[in-house]
Amino acid sequence: MRVVTVRLPEKMLKALDQLVQKGIYSSRSDAIRAMVRKELKNRGLY
Repeated sequence: MRVVTVRLPEKMLKALDQLVQKGIYSSRSDAIRAMVRKELKNRGLY
C-alpha cells in the first residue's frame, strides 16, 4: 500500500473521528479507504 497525504477541513476531520470513536471504522485511514473504495465502486472504477 502507498502513503497519500490528504488535507481535510477541521469539520470533516471531526466527523471522521466520530465514526472511529463509534467503532464504525478502526482508524481515520480505514474510514478514508472505505469511502474512497465506495466512490470508486459507485463509478465503476474499482
